[in-house]
Amino acid sequence: MTAGTDGGRLPAAYLVPGSSSFTDFLAAQAPLLLPSGRSLPSGAAIDAPHGTTIVALTYAGGVVMAGDRRATMGNLIANRDMEKVFATDEYSLVGIAGTAGLAVELVRLFQVELEHYEKIEGALMSLEGKANRLASMIRGNLGMAMQGLAVVPLFAGFDTDGGAGRIFSYDVTGGCYEEHDHHSVGSGSLFARGALKKLHRRGGTGDDAVRTAVEALYDAADDDSATGGPDVGRRIWPTVGIVDESGSRFVPDDEIAPVVDAIIAARADNPGGAR
Repeated sequence: MTAGTDGGRLPAAYLVPGSSSFTDFLAAQAPLLLPSGRSLPSGAAIDAPHGTTIVALTYAGGVVMAGDRRATMGNLIANRDMEKVFATDEYSLVGIAGTAGLAVELVRLFQVELEHYEKIEGALMSLEGKANRLASMIRGNLGMAMQGLAVVPLFAGFDTDGGAGRIFSYDVTGGCYEEHDHHSVGSGSLFARGALKKLHRRGGTGDDAVRTAVEALYDAADDDSATGGPDVGRRIWPTVGIVDESGSRFVPDDEIAPVVDAIIAARADNPGGAR
């Protein structure tokens, strides 16, 4: 879509009143630019990189989301330092699991969607509105999911009206479900969820929540080959994001490293489980 040749004026489509949804505008004007606007040939199969595992948990002042850094393609490690947790706007985060390429594209479109809404409406979309908007975008990808290219993100944010962190999970059909206290998605989610159940404390601090998130990813990596644990040799740590009343931000690596070192030291004499 480029500016028209008539005196440099914008095309008429840009001047027609409509909703504040950039995705709806794109669907009407250039549907092939949407992830859901493309389809595979019948019977085709793609062995694309997949990303796992994402965890999220609330604490007294907000919510923490963390993701491992490994992407796999079948039995191969496709990437060791992939970013899977993104800030979608000032007060929300999203973590991706599933087909990595489509998931990253969906997140970028979601970021533009929220920015476009804010510019048109002059206000931030409500947290529930964001969660439901992401659900409709996932639902639009159902055709690709039926061909094996599924995207199942985890969404979390700070509710400025309620003054608390909230977590939303999804299924491939776009079903949106609010989770309480904690949740995880991805191939290592079963093991991470078990750790979260044992370690999560509702009255804990942000530092406690960060430690719990890293512990949960450590446990997931211990039993799930698709989940990458902290890589001490390469100094690759999990991506950890925090959202509270001050907004969304990421914990720097030099603050994650001592947490990882403490977890490894604590487990040195009791690694847990059979060898």
